[in-house]
Amino acid sequence: MRRWLPALALLSVVSLFLGTYVGSVSLSPSDVTAGIAYGIKSTLSAFFPGIFPGERPKAFIIVWELRFPRVLLAYLVGLSLASAGVASQALFRNPLADPYIIGVSAGAGIGAALGAIYAPQHMGGLALTSALLSVFIVYSVSRVDGKVPVDTLLLAGIAYGFLASAVTSYLVITQGPRGHLTWMWLMGTFNGKGWEDVVEMFIIALLGVGFLVWKWRELNLILLGEESIALGLDLHLYRKLFIGAIALLTAFAVSTAGIIGFVGLVSPHVMRLLLGPNHRELTPASALFGGVLLVFADLLARTVAKPTELPVGIITALMGAPFFLYLLMKHKRGELYS
Repeated sequence: MRRWLPALALLSVVSLFLGTYVGSVSLSPSDVTAGIAYGIKSTLSAFFPGIFPGERPKAFIIVWELRFPRVLLAYLVGLSLASAGVASQALFRNPLADPYIIGVSAGAGIGAALGAIYAPQHMGGLALTSALLSVFIVYSVSRVDGKVPVDTLLLAGIAYGFLASAVTSYLVITQGPRGHLTWMWLMGTFNGKGWEDVVEMFIIALLGVGFLVWKWRELNLILLGEESIALGLDLHLYRKLFIGAIALLTAFAVSTAGIIGFVGLVSPHVMRLLLGPNHRELTPASALFGGVLLVFADLLARTVAKPTELPVGIITALMGAPFFLYLLMKHKRGELYS
């Protein structure tokens, strides 16, 4: 971990810089650094009057108000989804578990769509409630003799995901003219997001990811299933706590940026190949890599089809679906841990 943490931290900084630097309006590297520095000083000056931000840079609005909050939000959402993926794989003792694949993201989408249409101020809470219900349904249906086999989990998750997507589609279509905007949002986008969204997602990520990083020993033990009780783990309590953390992170990621898939699958597996299965290293490393992954996915979504902006969910699906098929083949050959 000592070697990988600085590398991932540096990669995170590079991705945030590139995400802010690249866009439809050309900027120089000094424009980016000056805009971010001025924004930080301006924010601090509201709390510490002795700090003077100086003259406002010419690219300040583009950097601080448009690009940087979007990039930061993409990083935080990726951080949250990757952490939820790590916890899902440990909780279900299933290497193919992921909030998107097992239907939790689609389930949270129902609550988010209901909130967007009828109660925007309660969108996060409705998405959380819907995500918790989704975890309970998929887990209950796929559980066989106290275990969650790969086949039943995937079938239950895919079936529930289709059902949830159908309900969400109905809600969106019946909106009328507003339906197109909601549909684009549900496919995954960070367009139009601001600092309020960043602050909200930061608090959620701090609570959810922080809890999972803190409880790395329990994540290791829960992989043993019922045998972990003999080692002193309150299995039923921690199942509920981890389900709550997964639902919290997934729900607010969906309510903020729409349904973005495969980040919670790809990131943990890449880091597991590099660092091993110990959650002391795996959880924080997967979180950081998930943030980097989604920043670059959003960068591609903004630039690959200029001037049209693609939903970021399309980019993650193009990256993640082949990876998922690769993991399925490995599992079929017995080369994937279970």
